[in-house]
Amino acid sequence: MNEEQLEHLRHSCAHLLAAAVKQIWPNAKNAIGPSIENGFYQDFDMGDVTLSEKDFAQIEEKMREILKTWSEFVAREVSVEQARKDFADNPYKLELIEEFAQSGKMITENDPGNFLDLCKGGHAEDPKKELRHFKLLSVAGAYWRGDEKNKMLTRIYGTCFPSKDGLHAHLDRLEQARLRDHRKLGKDLDLFVFSDLVGKGLPLFTERGSTIRRELERAVVDEEIKRGYKHVYTPDIARVDLYRTSGHFPYYKDTMYPTMQVDEDEMIMRPMTCPHHFQLFQSRLRSYRELPLRYAEIAQLYRYEKSGELTGLLRVRSFSLADAHIFVEPDKAKEEIKRVIDLIEYFTNIFGMKAGEDYRYRLSLGDRTDDEKYFKDDALWDRGEQVLREVLKELRVPFFEAEKEAAFYGPKIDVQMKNVMGKEDTAFTVQYDFCLPHRFKVVYTDANGKDVQPIVIHRSSIGAIERTMAFLIERYAGEFPLWLSPTHVMLISVGSSHVEFCEKLAQEFRDAGLRIEIDDSNETVGNKIRKAAKMKHPYMLVIGDKEMESADLMVRMRGEKEAKPIAKDEFIKNAQQLIKDKSLQL
Repeated sequence: MNEEQLEHLRHSCAHLLAAAVKQIWPNAKNAIGPSIENGFYQDFDMGDVTLSEKDFAQIEEKMREILKTWSEFVAREVSVEQARKDFADNPYKLELIEEFAQSGKMITENDPGNFLDLCKGGHAEDPKKELRHFKLLSVAGAYWRGDEKNKMLTRIYGTCFPSKDGLHAHLDRLEQARLRDHRKLGKDLDLFVFSDLVGKGLPLFTERGSTIRRELERAVVDEEIKRGYKHVYTPDIARVDLYRTSGHFPYYKDTMYPTMQVDEDEMIMRPMTCPHHFQLFQSRLRSYRELPLRYAEIAQLYRYEKSGELTGLLRVRSFSLADAHIFVEPDKAKEEIKRVIDLIEYFTNIFGMKAGEDYRYRLSLGDRTDDEKYFKDDALWDRGEQVLREVLKELRVPFFEAEKEAAFYGPKIDVQMKNVMGKEDTAFTVQYDFCLPHRFKVVYTDANGKDVQPIVIHRSSIGAIERTMAFLIERYAGEFPLWLSPTHVMLISVGSSHVEFCEKLAQEFRDAGLRIEIDDSNETVGNKIRKAAKMKHPYMLVIGDKEMESADLMVRMRGEKEAKPIAKDEFIKNAQQLIKDKSLQL
């Protein structure tokens, strides 16, 4: 079954869901029911009825009962008057009918046997045979047409596959995704929280989550400084004129926070750092001898995201970006971009990710016909796109090209990372910018004493720290490599007489650079071990009389049931080396 047929299959199943819900609850009004990636959904106005997943068994049973009566979807074109009559009791269908009428579009109704619906088509050819393998998955609220001013509807999500095996394989992936969901693990492992009083999309990192974030930031700063980057700090707020000059304000205005009046200045929270770094470059005259000049920053940024689009750490309203802007001579941009790709692959390798398997590159191109969104200079666009294309080909990395995905100021390379469900999200970017240097009139003096406009490469080595943390939480299922683990060793005292020994041992470990916790609670050893296992600590040491008298440590590694003896100095040395190497092993 090809993609189009699969889309038709799932859209047909949305009709089947609507038919079942309306039979069980006759006053329900079905709105829209499209196919989506890996499934479908159907929106309902349920009136005073509150649906939950507890109702799914009843709905699925009704769907199977109805399916036996369906033969094929029969389409018919009808007049506006007839459509209004057929859906007189459904305000959502009537709204769509009026839009069709005003646009002059033909109105089509479809009926698979005993359920008339407003639909232009694209259905299963043999519903009775093709729609057997379905499953309802979840229920959520959704505003009619995605507008917060409209009524909140009940949205039921489901999936449908051509075969029983295909359905079960997908459900298994969903279960893995549920177990690895960074929102669930973030709570279970005490990594981050959200507070309604603080605000939506504004994560608060606990001391454990802060440890992971700090290690990521340190790794970025240390490696970038080794590679010739100059790490800087710039303000989280700026005059709006800075973003008017850059051109960001008209393009990003809808995703920026409202302006505020401070004395005589109109100020705004920054959504990006590039204009700030341009001001650093322009703080004095620059010579070609200083290039490439690489400004980098772990920058706190602020962007307004709609409430319905906020997703744990993946999509937030305040985030830290491992950002950088490289000012380079135009004829040397290609080699500099290769160095950026090498830096990105350094980190993906540390995280245990493989190009072509866990991620791929996307060459994001502009739209030359869209003068409002994209900076108009075809020659510069040609040059920029060709440079990026040549880099990707010469490095022999897996990539594809995508139209209309570029930034307004130039083409870019996006690193498309796969999540546990195989869905791709943009994780890191490398952007070729010939627009902002022109807007800011940025120049350097070349060997002949002439002013020349540089190319600026915008890049992020590991993307937004929050999003990267979400990727890593799900990738490792919370079982972080040693260097990222909030706690390296959990010491468990058998009784109160062993606490002092634990504290002394803990200090030795801390002096060696290891992160330690002690569980000296008044619980059974078994309970303490189970708690430690749930927190996914890399190493666990139970300390009782026997352990206090032994010259060796009895170390239980994550995932193992039995502790093994190892000399203390050897254990510390091994742990230090694993942390230094950022190893994926224990």
